[in-house]
Amino acid sequence: MSLLEQIKNNKIPKHIAIIMDGNGRWAKNQGMARIFGHRNALTAVREAVIGASEIGTEAITLYAFSTENWNRPKLEVDALMTLLTKSLKKEVPDFQKNGVKVNAIGRLSDLPKKAQETLNYVIDTTKNNTKITLTFSLSYGSREEITTCIQKIATKVKEGTLEIDAINDEIVQENLYTYNLPDVDLMIRTSGEQRLSNYLLWQMAYAELYFTEVLWPDFRREDLYKAIYTYQNRERRFGKTSEQLEGEHEQTT
Repeated sequence: MSLLEQIKNNKIPKHIAIIMDGNGRWAKNQGMARIFGHRNALTAVREAVIGASEIGTEAITLYAFSTENWNRPKLEVDALMTLLTKSLKKEVPDFQKNGVKVNAIGRLSDLPKKAQETLNYVIDTTKNNTKITLTFSLSYGSREEITTCIQKIATKVKEGTLEIDAINDEIVQENLYTYNLPDVDLMIRTSGEQRLSNYLLWQMAYAELYFTEVLWPDFRREDLYKAIYTYQNRERRFGKTSEQLEGEHEQTT
């Protein structure tokens, strides 16, 4: 029985976040410059998105470029921005064919003007697609997102449109970049690294974390299925006991 056949239809993660790590190491192993790793990572993106869509995942969010990545060599940053622009345009027909709605989060105003224009075009073109939401995290950092969220809420309190006592989890969620996405159920990080790297810290409060040695350019649908299969075989208690969960399950069956 294949991994896909073993995946339980009633325990599909609604939202999968992926830290796409290992492009540079993959290129180095091939004796090539780092940018070749980024170029060869596009197949992995397609495999992950299509695989997630086929099993019924609602949203997949990819850590494409962090706020810290601006500190990389200018040549690499420029190449990444060019690659982003070209690949997004190229993928539009497939986005439309596969029902992919494109979204983006982060300090998008930091991106080069051409990248912003292309991103806006792709988001607008795919806005009516409903199969899966693909979110690119660009110039993104979770601490910056949370700080911006606090500033928004503080401004509303100062203006008198929000009472301090009314601030709760829902209010915070409404002011995050991901206000229109469910919380992350499963986070996948490739290349063997085991850290969150300032990524979706609020949204991953109860996420299951999955780490794999596979370098991102080598990541394929089967690797995604393996992560989901592992996720489905974990017990997600959300602070409750196993006995409580069993009781709830019996009441619903």
